Amino acid sequence: MAKTKPILKPVEELTYEEALAELETIVASLESEQNPLEGAMKLFERGQALVARCGAALESAQLKVQKLAGESIAAFEDESE
Repeated sequence: MAKTKPILKPVEELTYEEALAELETIVASLESEQNPLEGAMKLFERGQALVARCGAALESAQLKVQKLAGESIAAFEDESE
């Protein structure tokens, strides 16, 4: 029985959570080292697009929080220092 390729949503249509979940799947697949070079490259390219999508979503969320909080937002400081 032949494997069918899943139909992937365009990266720009994914929510942050969907993009992150798919990225985690891709990382696990690439770490398994069971992909031919061409397949690994396609996964890597999709992963790079997902990273950019997640970064943009986080940046957008940060800007919204800053807008809502105004100047009262405090910078995160590492408590281990």
